[in-house]
Amino acid sequence: MSTGTDPLAPLAALAGVPESVTEVRKAVDRLYGHRVMRRRAAEVTSESALRGARASAALAGADWPLEEVRRRSDFSNGADERIVGGALRISAEAGQLLSVWRTSPLQVLARLHLLAAGDASPAAGRPRQDGESAEELFPLELVPADGVAAPVDSPAPASPAGGPTASVLPPAPPAAEVAARLDQLAQLLAARTAGAQGGAPALVTAAVVHGELLALRPFDSHNGLVARAAQRIVLIAEGLDPQAICPAEVGLVELGTVAYREALAAYLTGTPEGLGRWIAHCGLALRLGVRESTAVCEAMQRGMA
Repeated sequence: MSTGTDPLAPLAALAGVPESVTEVRKAVDRLYGHRVMRRRAAEVTSESALRGARASAALAGADWPLEEVRRRSDFSNGADERIVGGALRISAEAGQLLSVWRTSPLQVLARLHLLAAGDASPAAGRPRQDGESAEELFPLELVPADGVAAPVDSPAPASPAGGPTASVLPPAPPAAEVAARLDQLAQLLAARTAGAQGGAPALVTAAVVHGELLALRPFDSHNGLVARAAQRIVLIAEGLDPQAICPAEVGLVELGTVAYREALAAYLTGTPEGLGRWIAHCGLALRLGVRESTAVCEAMQRGMA
């Protein structure tokens, strides 16, 4: 029986998190109130999916121009092509996995990895096994966009002895630990679904799911694509972005991979400061994604898209 207590709720009170939650909520509400959303919401959703997929692929190592992604139809030849193709397949199907996510998030993660890796991969859809390693999370360094910077009001939180630093992430945990922590994550999400009152905001839940999957790297490849897609699913399922028009992946690219890696390293410390910094980073990325879709709406309103 549910106790009605959301185990993530305390994270919403960490320093800086209430402000991030409020700013994200205001930005999303403004976007949903845009006049273009009254008649062309489906087009905005489609464009957001395309731009989010392009950005997630860039973070995974295939940094293609948006128009190249839009133009292509064959993504089967070459490593970069397969990354972009996987990101597009995930983006196309993520919204259809909501009902399964609410009851079996691990099944959804397996499906996301299958979409990312493709049928040809023998490890597609299954977690790493003993002795198997995980691919590098940040194979390509992306510099921040002009005029965009991650919040650096305080230095990176100090890590415990032997813990992650801002520049170097620890290796992926062994398979047995990954399996146990994935089960814990699934149980945590199920506890929230059971109807807790006063639960954590959508931003907090999405950031934790995103951070845990990057920390665990449960698959041998494409963990970044899977983690970012899972974050998007949570934002939809939790009602913050029900029409999937806020591509946080775009914001993560604009902030650059150094800031992304440092925010993740802060999360991995497990300290209140580190967790708060990670949630704030995810919140800023989401607001930048809102800005991207607002520009799309403005272009549509002017008849330019």
